[in-house]
Amino acid sequence: MPEFTSRRGLLFGTAAVGAGAFLTGCTSNESSDEPASNDQPAADDKPGKQVTIGFAGPQADHGWLNAINENAKSRAKKYKDVTLEITEGSNDTAAQIGQIETLINKKVDVLVILPADGKALTQIGLQAMRADIPVVNLDRIFNSPQAYRCWIGGDNYGMGLNAGHYIGEKLKDKKNARVIELAGLDNLELTQQRTQGFDAALKNYPNIKKVARQAADFTVESGQAKMSQLLQAQSNFDALWNHDDDQGVGALRAIDQAGRDDFLMVGGAGALSAFQAIKADDGVLKATVLYPPTMAASAIDLARALGQGKGVGGLAEFEIPASLTLYSAVVDKENVDQYMSTGFK
Repeated sequence: MPEFTSRRGLLFGTAAVGAGAFLTGCTSNESSDEPASNDQPAADDKPGKQVTIGFAGPQADHGWLNAINENAKSRAKKYKDVTLEITEGSNDTAAQIGQIETLINKKVDVLVILPADGKALTQIGLQAMRADIPVVNLDRIFNSPQAYRCWIGGDNYGMGLNAGHYIGEKLKDKKNARVIELAGLDNLELTQQRTQGFDAALKNYPNIKKVARQAADFTVESGQAKMSQLLQAQSNFDALWNHDDDQGVGALRAIDQAGRDDFLMVGGAGALSAFQAIKADDGVLKATVLYPPTMAASAIDLARALGQGKGVGGLAEFEIPASLTLYSAVVDKENVDQYMSTGFK
């Protein structure tokens, strides 16, 4: 089979090997009650075809984004058959497009792209796909499914949903319970989705009312400033959900300065500092809801499988999935040790 044909099979989901096996089964004169088996090899740790993966993400100006880069690098080092070409990263759309164009011109085998702005970078994803370079779109999604072969990312709505249910279960027996919310950047869809999930969960608990919401900027400084405002405005509440553990560092400073310890706090994302505070169990922070940066390591796994024409171990399909949504697990003192090694700084 010509290389061009096989690459298009990877890009657009044509299971060339699987189709051949299926046709053979259909034309056989031998009948069988056994289901057809998938003989396409799944990706594993054994060295295979050499694959060059281009990785392009935004500037690592946040603990979570830095953890994304580190997860990608460490995962690539695990494989002897993977070469990782990683860009410096930029929050400037034109600069990131230029970095990705450089990777396309280098003719990398697969691209992993976490766009600073999914809508603005859709065209560069399309450009790569048209150049027969499969794209793994990481987290912030492109506007068109034609711009990527596979999307993998977190569940912002599920993050809010699980935070709401955790708080709901803690307060379900408290009469007239009051909760507040410290959100992230309000102009981001992900922030809106987290709030929507949180509100949906709270509807299951008629005794609970959300009495205040304040948007911060995903920074320590904004977390401290906005939390101070919330504390001044709300003298009595039972729980706080903070969307982001980085801004949560500032929120906790404001809480300590105000001398408040009369409520429980749930964070978001999965920072190491949050895990350590949860384990110590000597403050208001009792849990955090994950938005796991390990998705970058999984993106490398998927890109390697794409480059080698393999499926995913444990799944029957010939190809890797078109999308993978990660679960937003709640980490509290009962399971924090399990997740400690994944915490980002």
